[in-house]
Amino acid sequence: MERLIFLAAGLVISIFSSITTRLTCNAATENVTCLPSDRRALLDFKNGLNDPENVLSSWRGADCCGWRGIVCDNVTGSVTVIDLHNPYPLGYGLWNLSGEIRPSLVQLESLKHLDLSSNEFGGIPIPEFLGSLKNLQYLNLSNSGFSGTIPPNLGNLSRLEFLDVSNQVFPALAVDHFQWITGLVSLKHLDMNSVDLSLVSANWLEVLNMLPDLTELHLSACGLSGPIPYLNRVNFTSLAVIDLSFNGFSSMFPDWLVNISTLVHADLSNCMLRGRIPLGFGELPDLEFLNLALNGNLSASSSLFRGSWRSIKVLNLASNKVHGELPASIGNMVSLTDFDLFDNDVEGGIPSTIGSLCKLVNLDISGNKLTGSLPEFLEGTENCGVGSPLPSLVNLRLSVNQMTGRLPDWLGQLKNLEELSLDGNFFEGPLPASLGSLQNLTDLSLAANRLNGTLPESIGQLQELVVFDVSSNYLSGIVGETHFSKLRKLKILSLSSNSFILNVSSDWLPPFQTRSLNMGSCQLGPFFPGWLRSQNEIMSLDISNASISGPIPAWFWDLTFNFSLLNVSFNQLQGQLPRSFQVTPFADLDFSSNLFEGPLPLPSVPVELLDLSNNRFQGPIPQNISGAMPELIFLSLSGNQLTGEIPASIGNMSLISVIDLSSNNLTGTIPSSIGKCSYLKVVDLGNNNLSGEIPNSIGQLNQLQSLHVKNNLIAGNLPLSLKNLSSLETLDLGNNKLEGALPPWLGESLTSLRILSLRSNLFSRGIPSSLSNLTSLQVLDLAENSLTGRIPASLGDLKAMAQEQLTNEYLLYGRYRGVYYEENLVVNLKNQSQKFTKTLSLVTAIDLSGNNLSGDLPVELTNLQGLMVLNLSRNHISGQVPDSISRLTQLASLDLSSNDLSGTIPASMESLSFLGYLNLSNNNLSGKIPDKGQMSTFGSNAFEGNPGLCGAPLVVTCPGEDSGKGVNPPIGNNVVYDINDGIIDRWFYLSIGLGFAAGIIVPYLVLVIRKPWSDKYFNSVDKVVSKLLSVGRRAQTAQ
Repeated sequence: MERLIFLAAGLVISIFSSITTRLTCNAATENVTCLPSDRRALLDFKNGLNDPENVLSSWRGADCCGWRGIVCDNVTGSVTVIDLHNPYPLGYGLWNLSGEIRPSLVQLESLKHLDLSSNEFGGIPIPEFLGSLKNLQYLNLSNSGFSGTIPPNLGNLSRLEFLDVSNQVFPALAVDHFQWITGLVSLKHLDMNSVDLSLVSANWLEVLNMLPDLTELHLSACGLSGPIPYLNRVNFTSLAVIDLSFNGFSSMFPDWLVNISTLVHADLSNCMLRGRIPLGFGELPDLEFLNLALNGNLSASSSLFRGSWRSIKVLNLASNKVHGELPASIGNMVSLTDFDLFDNDVEGGIPSTIGSLCKLVNLDISGNKLTGSLPEFLEGTENCGVGSPLPSLVNLRLSVNQMTGRLPDWLGQLKNLEELSLDGNFFEGPLPASLGSLQNLTDLSLAANRLNGTLPESIGQLQELVVFDVSSNYLSGIVGETHFSKLRKLKILSLSSNSFILNVSSDWLPPFQTRSLNMGSCQLGPFFPGWLRSQNEIMSLDISNASISGPIPAWFWDLTFNFSLLNVSFNQLQGQLPRSFQVTPFADLDFSSNLFEGPLPLPSVPVELLDLSNNRFQGPIPQNISGAMPELIFLSLSGNQLTGEIPASIGNMSLISVIDLSSNNLTGTIPSSIGKCSYLKVVDLGNNNLSGEIPNSIGQLNQLQSLHVKNNLIAGNLPLSLKNLSSLETLDLGNNKLEGALPPWLGESLTSLRILSLRSNLFSRGIPSSLSNLTSLQVLDLAENSLTGRIPASLGDLKAMAQEQLTNEYLLYGRYRGVYYEENLVVNLKNQSQKFTKTLSLVTAIDLSGNNLSGDLPVELTNLQGLMVLNLSRNHISGQVPDSISRLTQLASLDLSSNDLSGTIPASMESLSFLGYLNLSNNNLSGKIPDKGQMSTFGSNAFEGNPGLCGAPLVVTCPGEDSGKGVNPPIGNNVVYDINDGIIDRWFYLSIGLGFAAGIIVPYLVLVIRKPWSDKYFNSVDKVVSKLLSVGRRAQTAQ
């Protein structure tokens, strides 16, 4: 229907244009007829054209001056104008001239104007004979399907003032050199947009500078590169428009532009320019349009905006390095309609003087470093002559900044506002109810702020609203039917990550038909929302963590055919899912963390994401899983009750990035076909009953970042092919039956490793010193093996453990459309197994416990000043605890128990202020236990089993310490005790006597000196005694 309306409108315009042209021609040629020679030339020209729509049907009869598109000289009758441009270039089928351009046009000696633009000449070259039309002043061949090299003999057209050979679709025309341009001495307008100029010489600008009458120059997207030439003398004395956009100059900014005082329009966007934006632009008296966006490296400070800018209407500096604060003088740009500073480094706040910009239509300062709050009041609004501020403003975008404070009331007075985007800031406080007055508003985006309070019911009055997003705030309260009462045009609704409670009737029919509905973390339950049944256009649905329980109703599966995203995770949904259901091809499906049971369901069309983790699904993984979902990118089936083997067909998923089958009851071997999944970044098969060996084919996964096969029955040696996994950051093979020596290539080839966990296996021999090459290693867990030899001193060179981890970096792998695999690891911390996920990047640990290691504790380990966990227990380590252990200032857990350590405990350990767990038991340590600082917080179990230790918290006292008068010291522990401590006892009892005497005498003296206090005190005592005696008598009477 819309197309028919468009075609009808075009037809009306065509008829009107034809009538107007005919009347004009008739008026101009009332007393003349066209020359016979010109008529014959035109008919020959027509015979070369293909005219499927018969638009040249009027080209008949003797008087060619009355033909469509033809204008004759009203004195001589010679043809001066041929205008056959397509008046509706987007209305295919209405006007599509094609064919050939015949040389008979040369016979039209008086032709001044030739326009064949927006036709379909099918790739033919521009005819060279056009350079013979010596009287031609206007030539427009744009968007007409010509290709090849523009003929240089067009330079013979010395009277040509207008030349347009541009192409909006793709470059089809080219120019080898620019010298012929110098012949166009009368040229005023040159448009070569999308003409390939990549072969022209570097002096192209000097050539154009020789055209003194040039007023417009359009060279956008021409493949120009290299530095923009510097002009010693600017000859563009009449230039008003210059467009060099979308070329790859990689050049310093051409400062000479500000010397062209006639400049009105300048577009140098996306040109890879660098340097400072000249301040002189602000002083050009006629400049109305300046677009320098998308250069990336152009810089300017707030001084740029202090110029007069007396005529500026459009100022676009997006995606550069504009910095500093916006000055109040910005309010002087009273002609400004469009102001775009998107993606820069602008700081500070929004000056209140923007209220003077009465003509401002679009304001975009999103993606900067704005701070502070929006101005509470706007200055200069009285100059706009209307009752509301910024009366022309249509789009206000301030998203992704650091703005704070409350939303001011004047936002609700922007009567013409259509888009308000303030998302990604730190705004707080309630939503102003006045926002409900913005009757033209179509897009309201306030997501990712700190807004609180309830949702105003006035929002429901925004009849034009299409997008409403307040997700990721601190909003709460009841949301009812009134909030949506007039939102009939709403297509995108996002209320997620708040604390809303939806309270609507069971038979509520929303007035809208959404396409994207995001209500995650809103309370929609306890039952599945029945009002969704009316949403027939929905394509994206997120009702995760919405307190919904019970089964999914059967009618819901009639809606899913149009879904590209479905997220019902983190609810209490139960029952079985259909074995097959319809969604849009390549959809994302998340059913995780519910109570679904039964066999695994498969969608009836290929999808790209399927998350069924943490449910109660049972049975095997379907053998045809790869056939049903060959384009799958993310697969998570973890935390279920799946049995059987991993299908070998899983290797046919050529695009798969994440495979998580952990925490099930899978058996059998790891299929070697998994090596064909060349895009894999995560493989997690942990916590199953898999057996056999690690297949060599895993070494083909050169993009793999995380590999977990922990807690299985995997045996054999580490395959040599694993050395090819140069991108691997996590290797967790703990709690298996792997054996053999640790290969040196672990430290030589896996240079990206952050986490290496091989604990609880059967590895033997020594620890390879090459592990010190792992500069990113934060966790080294080789505990519970049969490793022997010394601890390599080179482990003290592990750079990632040598400094404190200050930045928490979420380890998220295989990220796809907002879904990802979150890295996790169980670390033995403070003698307890603790699982880390979100803070894993802050953990640094070495656990070599439960092996047969010997030799001294390497002093080099104390270089690891960022180390949090060190566990060397249950080995045969000897020697002393190095005094430099106090350098491990971040140490939170230290376990050196059950070794052969000797000597004293370094007093320097008292400074380890973060140490929360210490175990030095069952060694041969001796001497006094340090009792200051952090060392005073540990119990006796941290030191027991060391017969030579003494002092608190042990009951064994050290020489020179009191063991208690009359108590004989323990015998047989090789410690000598001093019993001559009577002076300490005498001072103890003397202090008790003095304290008792002072407690009696001091109050007595006070009461004697202060007679009123004495009277009051003894009256109180008398009352208390009297009451006690009274109670005693009543008790005796009762008996």
